[in-house]
Amino acid sequence: MLQMIRPALISLLIFSLITGVVYPVVVTGLARVLFPVEAQGSLMVRNGSLAGSSLIGQPFDEPKYFWGRPSATQPFAFNAAASSGSNLGQSNPALLQLVQARIASLRAAEPRNKKPIPVDLVTASGSGLDPHISPAAAEYQVQRVAKARRLNEARIRDLVAACIEGRQLGILGEPRVNVLRLNLALDQLR
Repeated sequence: MLQMIRPALISLLIFSLITGVVYPVVVTGLARVLFPVEAQGSLMVRNGSLAGSSLIGQPFDEPKYFWGRPSATQPFAFNAAASSGSNLGQSNPALLQLVQARIASLRAAEPRNKKPIPVDLVTASGSGLDPHISPAAAEYQVQRVAKARRLNEARIRDLVAACIEGRQLGILGEPRVNVLRLNLALDQLR
């Protein structure tokens, strides 16, 4: 029996070292060399201090900033430690009430804006942490942001256009705008 246990324990030790130590160290080292920004969490810095990650949505609620998608994470919105959706189906009355409340909130923030509200401004993503909005959602907010900052709408539109990210590899996904990146660029305007 000892003849069978000894090779099994040695194999366990060897494979534990390979898969638990060597492989993670090699992959992490390669990632830091080949993709240094991504390997560190795609962190964004403003004035020497951490502003956030371009991969995780953040709450912006001041009129002078573009607002991202709503978050459904618990126990508080944009909780990066608890990525989740609301799990409310489209036939659930609670989802309809949430969406109607978000629409009312957007209309109250911009009563003169009569454009249709893009769906991504009133529905949370599956993770509750989506850092992007559609170009239409950004366009919907241009008037409010320009007024709050006392800037020309055309200037804000040009900034939005410059921040639009295309499809990945030219075919995957839809064009999108990273809200944190856009708001950091907005703070640089004079």
